[in-house]
Amino acid sequence: MSKTTVNDVSTASGPGPAADVPRTEGAGRALALLLVITGAAGLLAAWVITIDKFKLLEAKVEGKTFTPGCSLNPVVSCGSVMESKQAAAFGFPNPVLGLVCYGIVVCVGMSLLARARFPRWYWLTFNAGTLFGVAFCGWLQFQSLYRINALCLWCSLAWVATIVMFWYVTSFNVRNGFLPAPRPLRSFFGEFTWVLPVLHVGIIGMLVLTRWWDFWTS
Repeated sequence: MSKTTVNDVSTASGPGPAADVPRTEGAGRALALLLVITGAAGLLAAWVITIDKFKLLEAKVEGKTFTPGCSLNPVVSCGSVMESKQAAAFGFPNPVLGLVCYGIVVCVGMSLLARARFPRWYWLTFNAGTLFGVAFCGWLQFQSLYRINALCLWCSLAWVATIVMFWYVTSFNVRNGFLPAPRPLRSFFGEFTWVLPVLHVGIIGMLVLTRWWDFWTS
């Protein structure tokens, strides 16, 4: 049975003249490409939402009405999400944060494709960033489903991209010993990393399905 996980190739630096030379690690081509793809997907979503936000504001100034292309029905309504207070959680539009953060992910992925190697602190900092991203997405998912009562398709793309990159970066750190974990957990991440993002996205999908069950089935 073939493995369906991202296999990373360790590129740890060889022994140097000093015993305290910090250990560095690179990543395999698969993880590097995954970071580039998920970062690009999130960047695309943030870019489209930012453009639509500008158009929405311009229409308001001109006394007109602008309807984003992804506003398809009362549930899938990007405009409702964009106009909510949760869409500017830090005092500025959330997509602006996405433009920066997803851009960083793409840069990290490209660096790894170029065989860059990073120390433990870098990988843990990157992991902390993806943890913040997935936690923030979790908050936005709750707000979207139970407070705003609408979905944004571009936001959903960013959610999936963030979830996937978080679990695979976490898996990399666990398997390389940057995050302490018992041997069974390290073995699980080595063999079945794909299970965690699939389960995570599946749970969100079920919440969306049950939240508007009457609408989907009518």
